[in-house]
Amino acid sequence: MDNKLYVGNLSYATRDEDLQQEFSQYGQVASAKVMMDRDTGRSKGFGFVEMGSPGDAQSAIEGLNGQTVGGRALVVNLARPREERPAGGGFRNGGGRGRY
Repeated sequence: MDNKLYVGNLSYATRDEDLQQEFSQYGQVASAKVMMDRDTGRSKGFGFVEMGSPGDAQSAIEGLNGQTVGGRALVVNLARPREERPAGGGFRNGGGRGRY
């Protein structure tokens, strides 16, 4: 997991191919994914890039964190492991409504 990066503050026009191209300057890119809103199909403004090695990931962090790409200063750091969400969407007792 030392080679998976979180990339934040992306321009809403950024696509997977753009991330792939930008990060390939710093080493092999195994995957690049901009997160999209399921309902609107619009970018959420962040994504994930998996580099070929931890060294490539560190080079990308040093080279791109804070750099302006697409008019926005990127935030690039190691991705944290995904947190498990409670089953059922997190609503309890009728969706949070008060008692009568």
